[in-house]
Amino acid sequence: MLALEGYIHACRGLMIAAVCLGVNFFLSGLCSLTACSLYAHRITTEFFDPTFVEIKHDLGVALFIGWSGSFLCILGGSMLCFSIVGSFTKSHNQANYIYNGAASHSHISSSPRGKAKSVNQRPPPDSSNSSRTQPFDKNAYV
Repeated sequence: MLALEGYIHACRGLMIAAVCLGVNFFLSGLCSLTACSLYAHRITTEFFDPTFVEIKHDLGVALFIGWSGSFLCILGGSMLCFSIVGSFTKSHNQANYIYNGAASHSHISSSPRGKAKSVNQRPPPDSSNSSRTQPFDKNAYV
């Protein structure tokens, strides 16, 4: 494994970095694009070199899939970055925030603030749950 040429080690390192940076799509796409392009450059250089006597390889489908995947990662990362920037500018422009107060665990009040219902009052029973007398079943929290 260590006897391989340097460009293969560089391609492996870039592809591993692309996988590790998969959370950040833009950097992952750049690493993957660089690795595919480096490998394709080496293949084309060897293919057109008349003094190269070993087996000559051609560009395969995997390189084209790698390039298209890289471009899609770069495009997706760019769209993600621009959407995040757009959401920050929208949230800072809004000056009026409305706070309706905290809701209780036992009920959610639809009354205006200051005129909330008592916590001990039970809401009227549903017509769909007319057979049930308690608001919660025995397995409600399981």
